[in-house]
Amino acid sequence: MFFKRLRADINAAKKNDPAARSKFEIWLTYSGVKALSWHRYANFLYRIKLKLLARMTSQFAKWLTGIEIHPAAKIAGGVFIDHGAGVVIGETAEIEEGVVIYQGVTLGGNGKEKGKRHPTIKRGAMISAGAKVLGGFTVGEYAKIGAGAVVLKEVPPYATVVGVPGIVVRVNGEKPDDLQQEKRDPLQEEICHLREKLFKLEEKLVKLENQNKENENENI
Repeated sequence: MFFKRLRADINAAKKNDPAARSKFEIWLTYSGVKALSWHRYANFLYRIKLKLLARMTSQFAKWLTGIEIHPAAKIAGGVFIDHGAGVVIGETAEIEEGVVIYQGVTLGGNGKEKGKRHPTIKRGAMISAGAKVLGGFTVGEYAKIGAGAVVLKEVPPYATVVGVPGIVVRVNGEKPDDLQQEKRDPLQEEICHLREKLFKLEEKLVKLENQNKENENENI
């Protein structure tokens, strides 16, 4: 099982990183692959109740790779952590195959609640650099989280999320209807309406002034 997942991790790196030249180079040099390999071992220790040794292993992997993964986190094979410096993955996080995670990402909690407090990242999702996904909700299949976004609520499948706090700006490549409603600003619309009326009044005033001048010239 360990070697099967390692092969899947290496294949995921080869697929997602155009700079990757060979699987041997990936296994030898990629910090994301190394961090996941150490995590598999730490997770095994955690499951057989050697929790202190598991935590020591995860901290050693953090020192070695710059990637901190709690030994209880559930990570499938075929996950790619690109570069990886500063990545933090919490205790109850779950990550399915095909997920791509970039540097500086946090899959964390948003308080001191117990139970499921870290996110579940479904198959094929992409979490861009510096994004923070905080809470025990689900990020749907093939969703994309933009760089630097702070996501605090569930993300539907095939959605694109950006901003602080994160909002859904695309679903299946189309803008959702509720986004159009959120972007409407009644005050701004009223101001635009008043400016349009003012512009028309100014036009009428200019015409009247020109007419008066013409009349005066005729009288002279």
